[in-house]
Formats: sequence, structure tokens, C-alpha cells
Amino acid sequence: MEEGKLLNDRYQLLERLGEGGMAAVYRARDKMLERYVAIKLLRDDFSNDEAFRERFRQEARAAANLSHPNIVTVHDFGFDVGKLFIVMEFVPGSDLKTLIKQRGRFTVEEAIPIMVQACAGIGYAHRAGLVHCDVKPHNFLVTPDQRLKVTDFGIARALSTIRSDEHSDVVWGSPQYFSPEQAAGGPPSPASDVYSLGIILYELLTGTLPFMASAPDELARLHLDEMPVPLSEYVPEISPALEQIVEKVLSKEPSARYRTADQLGRVLMTFGTRKPAPSPSLTLTPEVATTYQPEEEPLPLPDPGPARTLPEIDWLSVGLGLLALIAVGGLIPFWMWVYFVYNPPIR
Repeated sequence: MEEGKLLNDRYQLLERLGEGGMAAVYRARDKMLERYVAIKLLRDDFSNDEAFRERFRQEARAAANLSHPNIVTVHDFGFDVGKLFIVMEFVPGSDLKTLIKQRGRFTVEEAIPIMVQACAGIGYAHRAGLVHCDVKPHNFLVTPDQRLKVTDFGIARALSTIRSDEHSDVVWGSPQYFSPEQAAGGPPSPASDVYSLGIILYELLTGTLPFMASAPDELARLHLDEMPVPLSEYVPEISPALEQIVEKVLSKEPSARYRTADQLGRVLMTFGTRKPAPSPSLTLTPEVATTYQPEEEPLPLPDPGPARTLPEIDWLSVGLGLLALIAVGGLIPFWMWVYFVYNPPIR
């Protein structure tokens, strides 16, 4: 669609930001509220499917109810010029996949704050009863001040209802990040999102995906049957504790993983606070940390209070006090003599 087009007599398309297998993304201006927004225009084959349009409306409404600092806000959705579109908060910056391609491997100090924010947003959705279904770094937007926001909740959930024999290119749109149960054709659950988060964490720490193949069916087999190369083979200095966390997240059985993104985020946050020297470029700032509110807060440690120190001894005051004591003590016999002079004892 050409730039400058007006959707629903309200949203003016300004420039194309990118295009994927299911939609094109534009920066646009909301002429009613005078603000910049991001608009995703879905492909014609999705827009022309009446059943999908209804499912899309339901999921867009559910996504619009999500209000969290780590989730891209959905403002509006509609149908115009023969296309479905969804209007979202405009987030400056880049998606995480682009950052990985540019930078390669992230340090532990850089990766942990990123994943904690992702878990915060997805965990909030899990508590609201929503599963993302397509967790991948392409759907993580990172702002210049290192705020991460998760996008595409409504679209991913709507696309998950399409049968694989009709739209295999959509079902296999992100096969590198699918959970084993999704690769087997099963319905996704919060544990499926957790597995996908584990794939992203693995990619951040190693600079490579745990499973790679040229065909979707081979990727499915790897997710179902093979274990990834241990992190320590790529990063020898990696903490054994963090390696165990990643192994648990990438378990083949959903019940062996953390149940929700909240649980994974809580574990990573605890692990991250143990690091002695956080990176100045990507740190778990107080603003980021306070936005993460897991379903169960860890018990706070008791406050030991301020450290107690022995007071310094003022020897001058001690000396003056001793002199005063001696002086007073020396007057006692004199006052006793005066008393007995004027009050002699009776014999």
C-alpha cells in the first residue's frame, strides 16, 4: 500500500518500517489524537478470510486489555481498503533479532536484564489468561534507553488457529523458536512461551540458535528429540547455575519447565542480583526492576539495621571528671570536721 494513504479517515501512513510473512508495518499518524502510531496491515489472504477476521477481532480486543510497561499497547484495529489492520503504540528503536545480528553474543550482564523484562511482559499476559504463541526476538522491541516491549499478542494468537495444512508458511513462520509441543502440532500453553524464551536466552548468550536446519520438519524433529549443545561449550566461563536454568527451560516436557514466564523471570532476577559487576550499557535499573511484578514475591530478608561502632573515648573529659571526683572526695572529711565541731557528740 502506498505511503500517504488514509485508513478509516483517521490514520495516515507515513513510511514503511518493514515487512514479514504475515504483515507490513508502517509508521503512521493518528490525525484525531495527533500522535504517531505503528500500523500492521495483514496480508490479503488473511484479510479475505471471514472466519479469521472474526478471530482476529476477538484476539485484538483481548490484547488491547493488556496494560504493562513491557507490552506494546494496542490502540485500535479495523478493516479498510480490503485489509485488516491493527494500530499500536509506536516504539522507537529496533527489534531484538536485529540487535543480535548486529552485535552477536551478549554478555550475561547484558542478557539477564533483557530477559527479565521479556518475562515481565509475557508473565503479565499469562496471569491474564493469554498465551503469546509466537515468542521470538523479532517480536521484542528494544528502545534506545533499553526498555523492552513485547508485541504481536493478538496477531500471533489469531494465526495459531489456522490449520497447518492450509497455511503451513504461517504455522512455520518461526520454527526456530517453537516449543516441542507446538512442533508436534499441539496447542501452546504458558510453558510453550517459556520454552521459546529459553531459545532466545540461549541465542543471546551464545550468538547462535540451539537448533538449525534447512527444512521445517527437520527443525521439528530437533525440538522434539535432540538436546542443544551445552552453553559451556560456547562460553566456557558461563556459570553452572545459569547453564542449569537454561537446560530446565529447554526441557522437552512442559511439566519439567517453569510453569509461567513469571517463574522464569523471578529465577533470572535472583540470579542477576548475584553478579558483582553489571554492565553499564544494559543493567537492571530500578525502573526496570519495579515493573516486574511476579505472581509470587520472594520473602524479603530482615533488615539488620545500621552497623554499630564503638564510640571514640574523650580522654580530656575523663580526666576532668576524675579531678572533679577527687576534689569532691577531698572536701568530705573537711565538712565532717566542721559538723562535729558545732555538733559535738553527747557523752
